[in-house]
Amino acid sequence: MTQPAITTHALTRRFGDFIATNAITFEVAQGEIFGFLGANGAGKTTAMRMLCGLLKPSSGEARVAGFDIYTQTEKIKQRIGYMSQKFSLYEDLTVKENIRFYGGIYGLSHRQIREKTGALLGKLDMEKEANMLVSALPLGWKQKLSFSIAVIHDPSIVFLDEPTGGVDPITRRQFWDLIYESADKGVTIFVTTHYMDEAEYCNRISIMVDGKIRALDTPSALKQQFGAATMNDVFLQLARAKS
Repeated sequence: MTQPAITTHALTRRFGDFIATNAITFEVAQGEIFGFLGANGAGKTTAMRMLCGLLKPSSGEARVAGFDIYTQTEKIKQRIGYMSQKFSLYEDLTVKENIRFYGGIYGLSHRQIREKTGALLGKLDMEKEANMLVSALPLGWKQKLSFSIAVIHDPSIVFLDEPTGGVDPITRRQFWDLIYESADKGVTIFVTTHYMDEAEYCNRISIMVDGKIRALDTPSALKQQFGAATMNDVFLQLARAKS
């Protein structure tokens, strides 16, 4: 039996008296697109930072790519890709310089970086923009470039933190095409979002309210469970029922 890509048990993070992530428990299968949904401030980013080895939990357990988040964070970082809300790109570097910089950070050889740079620019149809500063790119282009860089080292899991914030619906759909392409190659996608329509694109979703997971299933099963026509209706029911 294939082991899960991510497992957590009662994972908790406190900041003083405030509990940002409250005893969350779930599993993510390898190659799954797992949506981590909730309103801003629900605890999504805190949970993701713990899973990426960037923030130590207050209590609970978790393993990512088979490694413990307390004792094996460096091994986790070698096997994951990460894209933050603010597009992890250097605005004062060119497109090509960003690709080469992150290729080096991820430990690729000079030959691999050269090959990956050419392939990535071709795939994104950005050959003409290779020497353009990232600051001059439209937001949607930055977004797609940032995702492509996050998977340049062929990670087994990619964490995407609010990746489609602030972009138009057409660009959001194009971004999800990139996600599907990676998932088809067996990459596990863990994506946080507050756009409830994006839940429909995921294999399964969890919905967080005030630091707790209030629901977890496939989009169709959750809509049936709550008698709702859309995932937004499901979320509204959960938000209104919070204690």
